[in-house]
This record gives sequence, C-alpha cells and structure tokens, in this order.
Amino acid sequence: MAKVKSKRGIKIFIGVLAAVVVVLVCTTFWVAKHYVYNSVVGERAMVYVHGQWSAAQLDSALSEVLDAPRSVARVERLLSLLDFDAAEREGAYRVEPGMSAWQVALKLARGGQTPVRVTFNNVRTIDQLAGRIAEQLCFSKDDLLALLQNDSVCADLGFTQATLPALFLPDTYEFYWTVTPEEFLQKMKREYRRYWMGQREEQAQAWGLTPVEVATLASIVEEETNKPDEMGTVAGLYMNRLRKGMPLQADPTVKFACGDFSLRRILKVHLTIESPYNTYRVTGLPPGPIRIASKQALDAVLNHRPNDYIYMCAREDFSGYHNFAVTWSEHQRNAARYQRELNRRGIR
Repeated sequence: MAKVKSKRGIKIFIGVLAAVVVVLVCTTFWVAKHYVYNSVVGERAMVYVHGQWSAAQLDSALSEVLDAPRSVARVERLLSLLDFDAAEREGAYRVEPGMSAWQVALKLARGGQTPVRVTFNNVRTIDQLAGRIAEQLCFSKDDLLALLQNDSVCADLGFTQATLPALFLPDTYEFYWTVTPEEFLQKMKREYRRYWMGQREEQAQAWGLTPVEVATLASIVEEETNKPDEMGTVAGLYMNRLRKGMPLQADPTVKFACGDFSLRRILKVHLTIESPYNTYRVTGLPPGPIRIASKQALDAVLNHRPNDYIYMCAREDFSGYHNFAVTWSEHQRNAARYQRELNRRGIR
C-alpha cells in the first residue's frame, strides 16, 4: 500500500514539475518575445535625456520615439531593473528601427551617447550664434553668451570681443549633446586652427592680411553681395582701396555701426555716425568682422583675382548684382541710375 502511495506521489510531483516547466517556458518565451525580440522602434530617432527629469518627463520623451504606450512601459520596467538614473545618464541616444525594448533600455542604461550634428550658417551676430547653438545642444544660450562676452575667455581663445566672430567657421560639426560651453569653444578653436593651418594662412600673408583681417573683409564682402560669382570681384575692389589708403566706404559697415541691417537706403545722416565701423569716416578695415563670414566668402577673399575697380553700386535692376567702375565719373553714372530707380520705387 505504501509503495502505491509513493508512486502516486512521484507522479503528482512530476506532473507539478512539468506544469512549472511549461509555465516557465511560456513565461520565458513571452518575455523574450515582448522584451527582447519584438521591435518597439518604428524609425530612427533621438531620445534626449535631461539629468533633472522626472519619471513622467522621461515617459513623455520615450513616447515620442517608441511605437506604442506598452512599449514605453516595457522599456521603463527594464530601466528600473537596470537601476537607470537620468542624472547619471544625461545625453542624446539614437534608436534605430527594429530595436527591441531590451536594446533601447540597455543603450540608455549604459550611457552610450550618440554624437549629434550641429550646424550653423547664415549668422550675423554672436547673439544669434549663441541662440542657434543652444537650440542644438544641452546648454543654454545665456551660458554660452556669458563666455563669449567675457574678455578673459576671448583672450584665452586668442581674440577680442570685436574679433571673436572670426573664430567661428559656419559648417556642420559633431558634438556630444552634453558638451559644455567651454568644450564647445575649445573645439571651435581647434577647427579654426585646422582651417587656417598651411595654405590658407600663406594665401592671407601673400595679400598682406592676417586670418582675422581676411574674416573681416570677407564679412563685408558677404554683406555686399550674396552672389558667389561676384564675391571675388568685390574683394578685389576693397583690396585696391586698402592698398591706396582710401576709405572702404562700404555701406554694410554703416548699417553695422547704426545697428540696423534692415536699412535699404544709406543717407547722409547715416554716414556721419561716429563709430570705428563707419568706413566712410575711418580708413582701413573695421576693428573686426561685421558678421560671421561663410567659408565661401573667406575663400573668395583668399582666391580673388586682382582687378582695377575702385567703385561699386547696386544694379538698378535689383538683381542683387553690382555695377563696377574704375573712374569716379563712371561710378556717378551708375549711382544716378540706381538712385532714380530707388526714387521710382519709393524706397526711402
């Protein structure tokens, strides 16, 4: 009788064990399917994690890049198991199509940041630059401006506040999103040195200019014309004036001195403004660039072909091109045509 009971007990044990195994296998399969293998990312995107974020804010960020609320919940459960701490894992993380909840959670938990591409171009002022950069990185505009407006910081970079725009070369660069303003500036300094090292510096010296002076002239050229095929001609004209010791008489410098680039017509009252940037009153280049010059404008100055032009005036067809002149009388005729068209159009 005891043997019968023993066999029955063994059968029950085996049955229970088999049931447990089945449950474990099914559970493992379910977990693997929903957490390890199933994709939760529909398309490539960046997850930005701020160090001060609450769980709700992280939930909101994940919701923007994952395919469903249940996917968000699964990633968050895994992050909890992995002891994820936003304060220690602040950064930008790229998630790719096909990634599972486990892959997303592991990437964030490990802190494997993805570099972000930071682009700035068509920027006039340091203030605009700071705003453009802050839109793409973790620090604030004010954090960057505090450094850019600090004389000691500028000096450490090799510039003054007036010449600082020459440091920045419009382009696309890679940074970690959590880069500090100080680190950002150090990279800009390295890029500046790399750009000017060698041939470009030799070209500048051949024209009798420093890199900062090239940037200053290029900033004027770029404000004078947005036509790439005309930049070299404008640069040659201003080089002629510099060599002859003539005032540049560049209208964009007057606009800069007035603090108003929207001026469409330069009047006598504008020409009298007292400013080292008013090239109608001072001879030579202004103290620094009047905008952050593009690489295209810099190269136009460095590679310009010499010409005999001394004067220029916007074409009366408002095409954006200019009429160039060697003599004053020729320039007067060009200017008269332009002035008549201004009057006809009622531009004041």
